[in-house]
Amino acid sequence: MSTAGKTAIVTGSSRGIGKAVAERLAKDGFSVVVNYSGDAAAAEETVTAIKWAGGKAIAFKADVADEVAVAAMFDAAEAEFGGIDVVVNSAGIMVLSPIAELKLEDLDRMHRINIRGTFVVNQQAARRVRHGGAIVNLSTSVEKQAIPGYAAYAASKGAVEAIGMILARELRGRRITVNTVAPGPTATDLFLKGKDDALIAQMAKLNPMERLGTPEDIAEVISFLAGRNTWINGQVLYANGGMN
Repeated sequence: MSTAGKTAIVTGSSRGIGKAVAERLAKDGFSVVVNYSGDAAAAEETVTAIKWAGGKAIAFKADVADEVAVAAMFDAAEAEFGGIDVVVNSAGIMVLSPIAELKLEDLDRMHRINIRGTFVVNQQAARRVRHGGAIVNLSTSVEKQAIPGYAAYAASKGAVEAIGMILARELRGRRITVNTVAPGPTATDLFLKGKDDALIAQMAKLNPMERLGTPEDIAEVISFLAGRNTWINGQVLYANGGMN
């Protein structure tokens, strides 16, 4: 499938998995909108890296839970590159705590970004992605592990999976695939924050490959779904080295 003249929006792409996805899709030939919510310098670094490698990219600040800001981002993508073919929603936050101890304001924050943000981005994508395009959301493999402390985060990602599976069916007739990628433990700032070396080593051994995933591992899966997939649709793909 040719990516010539095609455009991708990648939310949360100033760092981590989103950054790796933006750079990989640019390498694949997509023009890329690098979305960020706060760190403009990091987003510009991603744009610079893409341009240095010969790709096309712009940065756009938008809170994914703000429908006005997200609509403006889609407007900017269409104005700059002529249309939208792929949307990857990787923006998300994670707060870990036992259910009995979790602050409800942290639960609300995760619901706002992870659930409302996914819904808002997917709503614009459903309206604007061109026929033959792709929508990819990010979930987590931790749901199947039932690890204490992850209840609120896993619950928010369960909602992400439901949104994707239903949207795939609502887009019948437009040849747009909608899938969710569920990474296992991946070496990003989001995952590593607050964990000691012993816990990280323990989680790395949960899969038979006996290592953490890398952002590039996940970007490889999304690259396929965005540019070479025409038949996998409405699915949750577990990218975790065989953890489940």
